[in-house]
Amino acid sequence: MSQDSFEDWRQRRHAELAGPDSWFGLVGLFWLEDEVSRVGSAADCVVRLPAGPAHLGDLLMRDGSVVWRPVNGAGRHLATDRDGKPDVVNHELLSFFIVERDGKLAARVRDRGWAQQRLFHGLEHFSEDPAWIVEADWLPLDPPLILEVPNVSGDLKPVTVGFQARFEIAGQTLQLLPMSVGDSEVFFVFRDRTSARETYGGGRFLKVKPAADGRIRLDFNRAFNPPCAFTPFATCPLPPPENWLPLAVTAGEKRWNGAH
Repeated sequence: MSQDSFEDWRQRRHAELAGPDSWFGLVGLFWLEDEVSRVGSAADCVVRLPAGPAHLGDLLMRDGSVVWRPVNGAGRHLATDRDGKPDVVNHELLSFFIVERDGKLAARVRDRGWAQQRLFHGLEHFSEDPAWIVEADWLPLDPPLILEVPNVSGDLKPVTVGFQARFEIAGQTLQLLPMSVGDSEVFFVFRDRTSARETYGGGRFLKVKPAADGRIRLDFNRAFNPPCAFTPFATCPLPPPENWLPLAVTAGEKRWNGAH
């Protein structure tokens, strides 16, 4: 992860949310349950597009893979988001791609022209405060914990947690459990006493650089809203009770007020 400044981070975050592939552009999430799912604007389509032809094509589910068969054109396999960026099917300003959640597949539909109708003026943040940059101990858990992490849809996903970040703020000893640990970043989901007041009620995300020499740096100034703060068509993990911090983290992004 780059060592960009807080202002650079804010500008990059703004560009991400204001761009054509922003979470604001999602207009549908359709779960695929049948072997053949029609895609188009007609009422009988499983994947319902807000505009365009009545029948654009079909999604075929075969042996755990997905094939896109357009009405006009050759068919092709579509990679889901399971192992990285999914393949995208474009039609004018509309696009869709396949997401995989706990063995189930869904088509996410995006309107890449959303910003032509709605302006995004940015997010509010707490002022940057070096007091919210914390050097935490990175402690192994033996045996690892198995957490049942809920998401906004009410589903539970088992997550194996092998480490814990332990740190002190305002005289309190606190812990956070990571939701994932990778070669390039560690991902946390947390809730605090600003949640549902000054910040998003479903908690916030924090991504940091991997630990080194038994220490990990948590910069809460870069805590950010999950996609579910901006669209009902995302499936976001919620913070487990172990990551409910008993104090107000007055750092990072504030709650999105819904105005563009």
